[in-house]
Amino acid sequence: MSKKINWQKVRKILIVRLRSIGDTVLSTPSILALRRHLPDAQIDILLEDWVAPVLDGFEAVDNVISVSKDTKERIKIAQKLRKENYDVAFNLHGGTTATLLIRASGAKHRVGYKNYQYSFLYNHLLSSASDFWQQKKTHSAEQQLALLGFVGIPVEDKPKTQLTVTKEKEAKIETLLNENDVEKKNKIALIHPAAAFESKQWATENFVEIINYLDSRSFFPIVVTAPNEKDIINEISEKTSTFFHGFSDLSLPEVTALARRADIFIGNDSGIAHIAAAVQTPTVVIFGSSNREHWRPWTDAPHEIVYEEFPCQPCAGYVCKEFGKPKCILSVKTESVIEKIERVIT
Repeated sequence: MSKKINWQKVRKILIVRLRSIGDTVLSTPSILALRRHLPDAQIDILLEDWVAPVLDGFEAVDNVISVSKDTKERIKIAQKLRKENYDVAFNLHGGTTATLLIRASGAKHRVGYKNYQYSFLYNHLLSSASDFWQQKKTHSAEQQLALLGFVGIPVEDKPKTQLTVTKEKEAKIETLLNENDVEKKNKIALIHPAAAFESKQWATENFVEIINYLDSRSFFPIVVTAPNEKDIINEISEKTSTFFHGFSDLSLPEVTALARRADIFIGNDSGIAHIAAAVQTPTVVIFGSSNREHWRPWTDAPHEIVYEEFPCQPCAGYVCKEFGKPKCILSVKTESVIEKIERVIT
């Protein structure tokens, strides 16, 4: 199976990266590496429809193609991809749906990992990111970059995550802040107290203590959640007398604009944490069950992670098989988070 691709003849590239916000943000180093090596090529990325807005305004990509979970729509997308006549297609995800869409694209060169299901549908297969980088542990961004490096794209400098804030969203956030009496001179602390799993969600009362502390350090606390997580904002409001704003109705590009406006981000390991890191906001991320080496912020901006070590980490996080309740995230002390906050703001 040949590794060689004549990049001088490549005109169209497809990247498939299905799944979450964090996965999408962590694909940007690979996109940037492709763009600098092939400034004139067409680079398209296929994302799930709900997360596609994360890349609004991201100039390194020519087309963001979105797909829902509807089977009929996925068939239409497969037909659309076929018509594009891609030269090279990268599967940065590894799932079965992504593999089938890669194959449906008809791309001459199809790049993935040997451990992908239906790996026979690829003609360029890398054994592992660890083999490529010659290191035991690899970050998600490194795993994706390795696929590019494997077929000849320069990635040795390991680009960091990056997102774009459009002028429209920047102006909208400034208007929103002004309407809520947040002045431009205010230092903003952006807090995201929600998470996908219980094993990744630090206790709400702990975030209350952090909000009180940030207020004492002259930061204006702003809490963001998804609409279905609004109860967390309400719970914080009931437990603190500190004045803060909570938003549960912001779009992903608006969250990105707010994150860039913020002076610090504090939150659980989540896609929002990766957004903040990608716009160069200093971040403090609280970890529980998930793999810290794999999911820590991928940024040159000041950042710290907070965790308590347990021999059962990392785990899938759906349920805590060791303790019943996720002791890993519940054991993280507010003092530890405050210590890391002080590190990134000084």
